[in-house]
Amino acid sequence: MTSPDDESPLRGVAQNAEASARYLTDIQRTLMNIGRKLETLQHETRVHLRSTHVEGDRWKEAHLRALPVEAAMKKTLRDLKKAVDDLERVTFKRRAHQEKVNALPAIRKEKQLAKARKKNPTQIQAAPGNPGESTQGVSGATGMGYGNPTSIHDLKRKSA
Repeated sequence: MTSPDDESPLRGVAQNAEASARYLTDIQRTLMNIGRKLETLQHETRVHLRSTHVEGDRWKEAHLRALPVEAAMKKTLRDLKKAVDDLERVTFKRRAHQEKVNALPAIRKEKQLAKARKKNPTQIQAAPGNPGESTQGVSGATGMGYGNPTSIHDLKRKSA
């Protein structure tokens, strides 16, 4: 078990997105270095195990004895590469989370304004591009401009 004193530096890292990214990048770099060393060890182990013949061996017996060891090393390297990829994914998701949290107050304020506009439609202003539209009225409606034609196709056809 770790004591709370050991966790306090990581608590500060976890609270800061940039510090988390740097820390995870350092771990990723370390794991990549370990991966390179393991690849070298895998190759040297393969060469040694396949060349180790015991008296009375047949042609492929050294190769067959080496397969379980090679498979275990291959699995270890695959898991290590997956861990490196997952660390990169965590870094991007942590940064995206921080951006989402930073944008949240503006989104909530916009939703609150939209809700207030929905409750009080009298506060809605006319579109700035059509200032004279609310005073005209084909059907005689006044106010918000609900009776006004919106296009030339909405005008009623008058016969000659």
